[in-house]
Amino acid sequence: METTLRILVRSVLGAAAVLSTTVAYAQQVPVKPVVIKFGQPAPEDFVAKNFVGDSAASAVVLYDNGVARFRLNGLSFQLETERTTRIKILKKAGYDYATVEVPLYHRDSDEEKLTALKGFTYNEVGGKIEKTKLESSNMFSEDRTKSVRVRKFTLPNVREGAVIEYTYSVTSDFFFNFQPWVFQRDIPTRWSEFRATIPEYFDYKMLMQGYQPLALQTQEETGAQYTASARVQKQDMGGSHSATETETLQARATAYHWAMQDVPALRDEPYMTTMRDYVARIDFQLAGERMPGRAYENVSGSWEKINSLLRTSSEFGGLLGHAGFLDAALKPLVAQYPDPAARAAAVRDLVVKAVKYDGTNNYWATGPLKRSYELHRGTAADVNLLLIAALRQAGLPAEPVLLSTRSHGRVNEQFPLLDQFNYVIGVLPLADNKELLLDATEPLLPAGTLPTRCLNKLGRLIPTKEVEGRWVSLVPSQRHTRFQDVKLTVDAQGNLSGQVREEHGGYAGAAVREKIQQVGEKKYVTELVSQHTNWEVPTYKFNAVDLLNQSIALSYELRQPASTPGTAQEIYLTPLATFGETQNPFRHEHRIYPVDFGALTQEVVVITLTLPAGYTAELPKAASIALPDNGGRYVYSATSSVPGTVQLVSRLTFDKPVYGAEEYESLREFYRRVLAKQAEALVLKKI
Repeated sequence: METTLRILVRSVLGAAAVLSTTVAYAQQVPVKPVVIKFGQPAPEDFVAKNFVGDSAASAVVLYDNGVARFRLNGLSFQLETERTTRIKILKKAGYDYATVEVPLYHRDSDEEKLTALKGFTYNEVGGKIEKTKLESSNMFSEDRTKSVRVRKFTLPNVREGAVIEYTYSVTSDFFFNFQPWVFQRDIPTRWSEFRATIPEYFDYKMLMQGYQPLALQTQEETGAQYTASARVQKQDMGGSHSATETETLQARATAYHWAMQDVPALRDEPYMTTMRDYVARIDFQLAGERMPGRAYENVSGSWEKINSLLRTSSEFGGLLGHAGFLDAALKPLVAQYPDPAARAAAVRDLVVKAVKYDGTNNYWATGPLKRSYELHRGTAADVNLLLIAALRQAGLPAEPVLLSTRSHGRVNEQFPLLDQFNYVIGVLPLADNKELLLDATEPLLPAGTLPTRCLNKLGRLIPTKEVEGRWVSLVPSQRHTRFQDVKLTVDAQGNLSGQVREEHGGYAGAAVREKIQQVGEKKYVTELVSQHTNWEVPTYKFNAVDLLNQSIALSYELRQPASTPGTAQEIYLTPLATFGETQNPFRHEHRIYPVDFGALTQEVVVITLTLPAGYTAELPKAASIALPDNGGRYVYSATSSVPGTVQLVSRLTFDKPVYGAEEYESLREFYRRVLAKQAEALVLKKI
């Protein structure tokens, strides 16, 4: 007869599960894994010439090793993860890497536990290695959120040239909280590897992300031993008593091993979202498990589950039918605006004026919508859920859309996880299959224009009825536009004077309005003048500052004395270098990340020059430069159709919001040629 222990263990180990893996890397030729001995730094770690190639870095990760495994604690499984890391400190700016944070999840009385923590700092002193141990006085805790407590420790006696290392283990009962492994940091990494042995009764989906190749990747079906123990009741001649029985069982498991070698530092470059979108890492999502005494349970999220959860939540969908307190304010708008788009804009304007966004991004309300309305302040969710509720109260079928802001990171469509989102907006269906995306957090934006922080490719519509949700494109139709009409007169000494009119539309207009709100019109103009040599602006005027559906305009009088006064046979002018682009934002020769402008862009400069009497112009050649695949174009022309005048026209257009890494070199060369053309001199010659 089987013992109670064997029956209980069988209930734990009874179901097979499939591990699915998504890998987004091209694999290099496998290399031999790096092995170190903890507590024994290598002599080469203290040789300066070995770090010449890292001169730009403040520190270098020499070794980063993680191992995850499952074990039985009695009859309950636990996830155990060990980590060992060694770092070389090169500069004082690298001292921060001596402070390490370990997040520990907790819920109710259960919490993850940090154990086996050890650390050392090594300094070369007088030709010998001095070793300093991590003491408990350098360890402390901090509650980061209601469910995450961070354990921190700081390695002691850190100097330039020091080597630090630490090791610890985290034991967790929360299988859904399988921590990702990050191969890349903002400093170079010589070697980073992660091993995971996952038994057959746990099913994890895995997702690789980033732009660095794996140096090593293996997957091996193997066996694993698990020792279970249980207190059982036994009968003998002395009566009934409890005893501990143990049994070692063999189960199938899959052993994974991933590694990266010589991983460059993740550097911040122009037109990126958040570094989290680009870092090389592997994520784990629990899809299913077998608990004691239960059948295999699918625990993975699904959009249907998310829809159902949010639809009935008292912090989300449950609020959307409770905007009756706005009825008196909304009824006149319903009567005045029969057109849905116009009515939506009026309702949005009411909400914008009533509730101020406090800068907090989330998708769940902090309380009843009426409270936020009465407090005149709220989070993004408080504001935008109130907007959706008000639109519905006004007879418009608005729906909520979850999204992740640019600083929060991209959404992975394969993973139906609420944690991917941190924001909510509204969407209103219009005629001809069109949609109006609505956000009420930014008073300086017109209805239908999302804040820049929301321009992150896709959002997920959460239907209020029991129908399937869908993805909603967040790519804006609005552009980032700037138009400059410059009319200047040149005298025989090379002095310039005249009038300039700038118009900023779309997202460029919103940026200018925000700047004016922050610093005022006078300082805005002062900062504009300070960017140019010898500019004098005696008068200026702004127009359409409060007309959000129009371009904001700035007209000003301009005087620019010549750098070398005096009558000359030839006068050299480069006006487009003054009013056009000045620097190539893409400084690096290569880039492995996409270029994300967020919105389409157009910049137009028209310069009309009236020449001094007795001078003629030697005109630069016209140019037309195109990006591949209709990605954008630059057009330049110089004409003199009216005697005594020259007109220069520069038109720069980017017709895609995002350019792939494979387009980077073309984009960089495009900018180089544009700047070279704008830097060409217009030569005025005395007749």
